[in-house]
Amino acid sequence: MRKLFFASLLFFLVACSKNPYTHRNQLILISPTQEVQMGLQAKEQILKKAKISKNPYYNALVKRVATRIAAVAEREFHPGFKWEFYVLESPQVNAFCLPGGKIFVYTGLLKLVENEDQLAAVIGHEVAHAILRHGSERVSMAMISDIGKQLIAKGLQVSGAKWGPLFDLAYGVGAQYGVIYPYSRKFEYEADQLGLYLMYKACYDPNEAIKFWYRMMRLPKQKVPEFLSTHPSDRNRIAALQRYIQKLRKIPRDCKRS
Repeated sequence: MRKLFFASLLFFLVACSKNPYTHRNQLILISPTQEVQMGLQAKEQILKKAKISKNPYYNALVKRVATRIAAVAEREFHPGFKWEFYVLESPQVNAFCLPGGKIFVYTGLLKLVENEDQLAAVIGHEVAHAILRHGSERVSMAMISDIGKQLIAKGLQVSGAKWGPLFDLAYGVGAQYGVIYPYSRKFEYEADQLGLYLMYKACYDPNEAIKFWYRMMRLPKQKVPEFLSTHPSDRNRIAALQRYIQKLRKIPRDCKRS
C-alpha cells in the first residue's frame, strides 16, 4: 500500500506543468503528443457522423475568423497546432476546438452571431481551452480520482463488490460538487480571459463578446450552448469580462484591417 502511494505521488509530481497563460500549476498525465493523437481520432469520428456544411458564406466566415485567432495563438503561445476548420450542418448552438487545433462550428451558432466579432469571441474561447490544455487536465483529474479510489480500497482492504456502490456514490457527489464544478468554473474563467485576449490581439472588438454572452444567456435552458453549461453565474461572468476588457485596452496591438 505504501509503495503504491509513493509511486503514485511521484508520478503526479512529475506530471505537473505550468499553464502557459495564467502560470497556474496543472497536473496533466497526458503528453502533448498523446493529446494531439486523441484530437485526431476524435476528429475522424466526428467527420464520419456529422454533415459538413457546403454553405460558402459560412465556410468563408469561419475560415477567416478562425485563421486570425489561430495566428495570434501561434504567435503568442506557440502550440504548434496544425489548424483545421470545419462547419457542421446542425441547429445546435455550439462550437469547440479539439487538441491540435481542429475547430468545429455549428451552423446553429452561425445563425445567431450578429457579426464577425461575436464569432471571434466564441472561437477565441474554444481555442483558449485547447491552448490551456483544459481537456487533458479534466481527463487527468478523472484518472486521479480513479487512482484515489483504488488507493482507498486497498487501504481499507474491502472488496469492490461490497463497497463499490458506496464509493461510486461518494466519489460521484464529491467529485461533482467538490472537484469538477469548481475546476470547470476555473477553466471557463481562464478560457474567457484568454479568449478575449486572442480576439483583441486579432483586432476584433471584445465588447461584442459581452453582447453575445448576454444573448446566449437569454436562451431557454435546454438550448444553452455547451460552452456556457458549466459557467459561473451570469452576473459574475459579465463582471469578470468587463474588468478584463478594461485591462485589454492598455495592451498595444497592431491592427491594419481594411
